Amino acid sequence: MKSKFSFVFALSFIILFTSCSKEVDEYNKPAVYWYGKIVESISSGNIDKADDYYSSLQGEHIGSPLLPEATMILAIAHMHNEEYLLTEHFLNEYVRRYANANEREFAEFLKIKAKYLALPNPRRDQGLILEAIKNAQTFKQNYPHSMYYSLVDTMLTNLYLADASLNKEIVDLYTRLDKPESAAYYRTLRVEPWIKWDEVERAKIPWYREVFEGDGTSSWYAFMIPDTQSVVSRNTIKSDNNKTK
Repeated sequence: MKSKFSFVFALSFIILFTSCSKEVDEYNKPAVYWYGKIVESISSGNIDKADDYYSSLQGEHIGSPLLPEATMILAIAHMHNEEYLLTEHFLNEYVRRYANANEREFAEFLKIKAKYLALPNPRRDQGLILEAIKNAQTFKQNYPHSMYYSLVDTMLTNLYLADASLNKEIVDLYTRLDKPESAAYYRTLRVEPWIKWDEVERAKIPWYREVFEGDGTSSWYAFMIPDTQSVVSRNTIKSDNNKTK
């Protein structure tokens, strides 16, 4: 019994030592080794491991010609994995360190696309909408003949609609709360005269979100909101006599 226990302990120790040694050996490798590990990890769906291998490639081979391509590969991989902040991080790194004029154009397009894809629920992040609009406008100015121009223009149109629709919902909210000056203020924000609201359908949301968020015009819990002027938003407009409207 004792010998069997010793054998099991020795076998466990050997396995542990071997695995540790394998981890310790993962350094001082050629650039092509780390590049291959990045591609292999992405292919198997382990993007976090690919990020680790990228750090090794960047740390050990800062001047490698494989770094630009590895940076772009990771940016696109994170975009497919819906990790848009990491996508933008790698794209910023690519633009800052590696991109020429044509490559910069592609990277800037991907940055706009990443912001656009990060907005499945635009009613929740108006700041990101405005940032994406600004970036798309800048892209159209800088690259008027870009092959991505029509795609950016389409995304920008949808972003305009999302922003205007959100402002309209804020107007409806302040109207329900009997805050006419605040409602009037939001009516003037980013007015898009080319939008024909009669032809625009309000975005539909799943029933399980509508239960809590409403449909943008009213909520089932509206009767629970007290009829009082004590609820003040940081964006509430005040009249000249300092009475909150």
